[in-house]
Amino acid sequence: MTRGSVEEVDALVVGGGPAGLAAATALAHGGVGAIVVDRDPELGGIPRHTDHVGYGMREFHRVLRGPAYAHAWVARAERAGADLRPATTVTGWADGDAAARTVTTTSPGGTGVIRARAMLIATGTRERPRMARLVPGSRPAGLLTTGALQQLAALRRGTVGRRAVVVGAEHVSFSAVLTLRHAGCGAAAMVTGERRHQSYAALRLAATRGSVPVLTRTALTAIMGRTRVEAVELTSLDTGVTRRIDCDTVVFTGDWFPDHELARRGGLVIDAGTRAPRVDAGYRTSAPGVFAAGNLLHGAETAGVCARDGEWVASAMLDWLRADAPRWPVADAVQVECAPPLRWVSPNTVAPGASLPHGRFLLRSSAFARWPRITVDQAGRTLWTGRLRRTVPTMPVHLRAGWLDRVDPNGGAARVSVETSSVT
Repeated sequence: MTRGSVEEVDALVVGGGPAGLAAATALAHGGVGAIVVDRDPELGGIPRHTDHVGYGMREFHRVLRGPAYAHAWVARAERAGADLRPATTVTGWADGDAAARTVTTTSPGGTGVIRARAMLIATGTRERPRMARLVPGSRPAGLLTTGALQQLAALRRGTVGRRAVVVGAEHVSFSAVLTLRHAGCGAAAMVTGERRHQSYAALRLAATRGSVPVLTRTALTAIMGRTRVEAVELTSLDTGVTRRIDCDTVVFTGDWFPDHELARRGGLVIDAGTRAPRVDAGYRTSAPGVFAAGNLLHGAETAGVCARDGEWVASAMLDWLRADAPRWPVADAVQVECAPPLRWVSPNTVAPGASLPHGRFLLRSSAFARWPRITVDQAGRTLWTGRLRRTVPTMPVHLRAGWLDRVDPNGGAARVSVETSSVT
């Protein structure tokens, strides 16, 4: 329904990846009209241009490649009755803050204003590009992120190169090596500042075939070239010794940060660890009626995890929309904090006895550890302690939620810490 120049809707989903599409589908099945807007010309999110298998077994009961998975979610949302609007960018908040749930948009059809009773921000995560990593040197062609590489290769939007250096050694980094190979570009080396790679041995073997060196404790310190990358300078973080590798392409992988501009501009409370909107177990943000989900909160998890996020948050959105006098419990929730080397936890506010998405917290650590002891305490009182198999930088750590019924709602923040003696 439109009143004047403002389009009034029950639910607005910003972001058309797996989280947003899954949420819109569940909302539509719940009898709520949902609009999904996405700035890309096609919906589906990152899987749309990650052309490898590994998607869809839980959601569609078959193994799919990334583009097929994206198309399957779009088709499912359309069948459910969601209003999908690609090439539509949310440019800001019409009333200056998120609490009004009113945004301005632009699309090939012009500008508009949408006001929603409930709103989901599912804008995802991005890799930090070269400029944000403060790598000195010239600015030639041939500098890519994994996403840009995948679009060049899978969507055939240009040629990649012949010889590349990959910055990073996590899951997505080895995926980038595979993409380079499929695009006819060899990998000269992978570079990481960590003491070892941060992925599975099988993935490393499949990607590198034992012929691509993984240079640990090494930093990319300069890029050389005029019109195109010609070489890079690498520096040992232990000895300071530098070396030169000739290449015509550099791929910056990982180092994720949330696409949080809309959330920040709306005045949502941002968690210091995730750098994303602070959320409770229902993925409620600090603004009543505004929710957040997907890799905006925990980049970068798999598409399947994000789709489950969308289904979970849709339930909380339906509760909000159906209530005669909806309650917004975030203000009364207990904050959950992390102590180094743990980097962040999600969700990061909880109520005693709450049910969690996926039945557990997601953690990230900045250090390697074997069988580390994890402790959750509140005001000096231990709520839970136990051991995890391992922590690896960039890889997810799952923390059981059985201690939530012991949280004191008036006891201050709960703190998650790891035994530092186990860190390697």
